[in-house]
Amino acid sequence: MLELVHRWPSTTRRIPFKWRATSRTRYLHSGRDLLSELSARQLIADVTRPDDFAKHLQKTQTIYAGIDPTAKSLHAGHLIPLLCLFHFHIRGHNTLALIGGATGLVGDPSGRMMERSLSEKAQIESNTVNLTDSIQQFFSRATEYALDKAPSLTTVTQLQVVNNLDWLKELNLLDFLRSTGIHFRVNHMLARDSVKLRMNAHNGITFTEFTYQLLQGYDFYELFRTRGCTIQVGGSDQWGNILSGIDLINKVEGDHTGYDKGCFALTTPLLTTSQGEKFGKSAGNAVWLDEKLTSYLDFYQFFLRTTDADVEKYLKMFTLLPVEEIDAIVQEHEIQPEHRLAQKLLAKEVTLMVHRKEGLEAALVATNVLFGTDYSTLHAKDIVKSLANDPRLVLCTENELLGITLPNIAAKFGLTSSKSAARQLAIGNGLYLNNISQPDVHFKLERSHLINGQVAILRAGKDKHLILALR
Repeated sequence: MLELVHRWPSTTRRIPFKWRATSRTRYLHSGRDLLSELSARQLIADVTRPDDFAKHLQKTQTIYAGIDPTAKSLHAGHLIPLLCLFHFHIRGHNTLALIGGATGLVGDPSGRMMERSLSEKAQIESNTVNLTDSIQQFFSRATEYALDKAPSLTTVTQLQVVNNLDWLKELNLLDFLRSTGIHFRVNHMLARDSVKLRMNAHNGITFTEFTYQLLQGYDFYELFRTRGCTIQVGGSDQWGNILSGIDLINKVEGDHTGYDKGCFALTTPLLTTSQGEKFGKSAGNAVWLDEKLTSYLDFYQFFLRTTDADVEKYLKMFTLLPVEEIDAIVQEHEIQPEHRLAQKLLAKEVTLMVHRKEGLEAALVATNVLFGTDYSTLHAKDIVKSLANDPRLVLCTENELLGITLPNIAAKFGLTSSKSAARQLAIGNGLYLNNISQPDVHFKLERSHLINGQVAILRAGKDKHLILALR
């Protein structure tokens, strides 16, 4: 029999808690129990048997969340299930991140109208290694961030990363069908939303994808059997797959003495923006947590561009700021929303958690270079460091830069399409050096014009930049 389900309301404030005000430097949750805290942060979509679940969490438990290894790195979309898992982590529970090294070779049909192309084994193996490092780094940095907010946290355990290829690669098909397949009814499998969606699509669903829920269900059973794991966290599109695991555990363990059907599912919302766009994309591209794939600047700017309609929700989901403090900040923000107080705080907190103080400082410097008006506090070495790997930063020799007219430099390095276009831009007061318009087409760049004698910031019009730095 499947678990009873509680579907959480989708309103901003779901349950009328009587919250107790506490110092934000000591507490992150104002005395709320874990499920209440996750609800207050809008991190729960569905949960099984919430009353029993809350009692279950009164003792230390083991929880896992799965990560699909089809991507080469973690991206912003991973933050929601990972942060949900992290809230268990900082409450002293044992946490596991499972990378689907085996199931990634099959392909999860959940939430997809079309069949996934099967990934190459070598790519999955490479992604698994990269994701293992990324997950461990994220939890390490998030723990530092949490300890800064609440130094009293002393029960944080060590996250473990596991790979389901370790137990599925040796699984014999006949043994699997006899030990696991016998517990699954096809009519129940067909009733899963992920399957029904594909069954109604033009191309249907392959047998390979159809069996995915058996493999994910077996993962939960394996972690229950070997590690005592009783809770799985995942996105709301994983609801049916998680219930398959609970159902399998209940059937296999149901006759064993002492088993009390004490396994639970918790899903997080599949987040979209107020415009209906999938969260974690910027101009159609993924926003990666790896600074070599998405720069500190672009990561910071992604969260800074959050709309007023989304910013309160994102502050609760993506930061560890106390909910009461967020409510106060949002109220202040609403008085003068043009100052974007809430967005600046969101971008700061998430960048600090993911990229530490170093990444945040680099993002702030780059933001000042590209969007600020006061360059008096900028230093050349910080500018170069903050824009590392940004195509707008070009390293030059003295011969390429000094003693040459500004329009010629603009044309040579691609800021304008031609020298004549650069000269026309300068005459129209549209060519800037270090944020000062330079209308003289004969103006030559000298070392004294450079920031710290090293860097020149050129701008064409309002927002097209070129940062030239001497090698």
